[in-house]
This record gives sequence, structure tokens and C-alpha cells, in this order.
Amino acid sequence: MRTRPASRLLITEPSGQVLLFKFTHSSGALAGQSYWATPGGGVEQGESYKQAAVRELQEETGIVCNEVGQCVAQRNFEMMLPNGEMVEAQEKFYVVRVRHREINTDRWSGEEKRVISEHHWWSIEELRTTDEIVYPENIAEILESI
Repeated sequence: MRTRPASRLLITEPSGQVLLFKFTHSSGALAGQSYWATPGGGVEQGESYKQAAVRELQEETGIVCNEVGQCVAQRNFEMMLPNGEMVEAQEKFYVVRVRHREINTDRWSGEEKRVISEHHWWSIEELRTTDEIVYPENIAEILESI
């Protein structure tokens, strides 16, 4: 099984709400699945986790910053990609604090345009009480610890 390193972003605004994307798969190996998750993605060849976080932040939200802080959480688990490949995901999470909620999705890939159906700024209370599937499952605890 191949290892897939990825950087994930905990983007928070002044009131403490965090940006999540809703992924809705209508085809492929994940067809019928829907869940909320942080922005972010795979680390490319020759990139560090931090460099990937900066790149993914700009690609997925239009937010430009030259540096992210230290990794605040990480998780390793097996997951299936949309093409059906099983990988060992190695995710590191970075906090980005923004002053406003506007995002720009002009740089989304074709795959992102197909599977990301909406975005929402979640409060910790919403995260604790939702019936929706949210990844990572312990996101409220991570946010409270930072």
C-alpha cells in the first residue's frame, strides 16, 4: 500500500469558526458518499508538508500566505481514493487565521469542481452537535486546543 502524505488546513475566522468543504461523490469508487472535511491535499514530489499547506491554501481558497505555523495535529489511517486505490494517509494539520470569510475557488481542479458541493464556516458547537459526517472526527477538540 502506497503512503499518501497530505497537508490539511484549519482555516479560522475572528469568531473562531472553521471552514469546511462538503465532498459529494456521484461517481467512482466513492459514489454515494458525502462528508465535510478541511481544505487541503496531497504533498507533491519535492514539497514539504508546510509548502503543500501554503500551495493548497491558495489553490482551494484563494488565500495567499507565505508561511503556516507548526503542525497542530496529525493522523495516519487507511483510506480509499476516488479511483478505488487504498492508501495509507499521513495527514498534518496547520492553522490559518483569516479576517474575512470570502474564498475564491477559481483555481480548483476539475476533480475539486466535481466533488466539492458547498462550503460552510462551522462553530465548535455545530461540530459537536451535527449529524453530518465530518473529518477529522475530533476537529472540535483540535480547535479548542489551539
